Amino acid sequence: MLAKTLIFGHKNPDTDTICSAIAYAHLKTKLGADVEPIRLGEVNGETQYALDYFKVSAPRLVELVAEETDSVILVDHNERQQSATDIDKVTVTEVIDHHRIANFETSQPLYFRAEPVGCTATILNKLYKENGVAIPKEIAGLMLSAIISDSLLFKSPTCTDQDVTAARELAEIAGVDADRYGFDMLKAGADLSAHTIEQLVSLDAKEFQMNGRKVEIAQVNAVDVNDVLSRQAELETALSQTIEAKNLDLFLFVVTDIVNSDSVGIALGSQAQAVEKAYNVKLDDNKAVLKGVVSRKSQIVPVLTDAFNSL
Repeated sequence: MLAKTLIFGHKNPDTDTICSAIAYAHLKTKLGADVEPIRLGEVNGETQYALDYFKVSAPRLVELVAEETDSVILVDHNERQQSATDIDKVTVTEVIDHHRIANFETSQPLYFRAEPVGCTATILNKLYKENGVAIPKEIAGLMLSAIISDSLLFKSPTCTDQDVTAARELAEIAGVDADRYGFDMLKAGADLSAHTIEQLVSLDAKEFQMNGRKVEIAQVNAVDVNDVLSRQAELETALSQTIEAKNLDLFLFVVTDIVNSDSVGIALGSQAQAVEKAYNVKLDDNKAVLKGVVSRKSQIVPVLTDAFNSL
């Protein structure tokens, strides 16, 4: 008997990763597929708030997917270094994503759906409609949560009209006020007081290849960035350890102010000057204010990539 196809998002999962895995697994199951949503890392506070609110259990944690299946579906990512450690030992049969496409190839054709929208759940909303499957209240709530998270409650430059329309539709199905619920969810995720330094550094970290350089970018949301910056010395120790362990050229740690829609970046590594070049700033004590920057996907990754390409 064939093993279930596992559906999962990237390592260090965020709300879109977890909720889209659950939502797509529900749709695939309704269409007759044998699938299971899983996660590759711990659930963060924001995501847990959404799961608790809509009374849905978190997917189980799986570290090595090839020990359980030979086929997987990726949501909310496609870059191999962000995926399961043993992704090269399984067959990727589908990808549903909204990020850049990099470091990805397969030996067989697959269903690959990538759209320039703010959130994977926005694409899933279309897929439910295209397949004539009604979205249950709790799944709609999780999909709404994903869109709110990725769009910072519709304030991120990655947020499109499609995301807003989908969110309003999903909020109606879920029976919540998107703005009120969204602010409470983001606030829950921005409470970093109980996190260790190690958790802060890895909470939402992704690794990228940029012109042959290894770059890791971590991002945390805060109501008051000083709650995080007051721990800068400890953060830098952890960042330096990660740089050494992974042989990184740059680690950019970004603290995003969800109230004022700005960020502060802490940059360490041999290529820290790429941040200065990208944003026309001067690093002072290894940090700089990144005015108006809230989106890793549209305001950090492409801008840094361009800087590395011209170094």
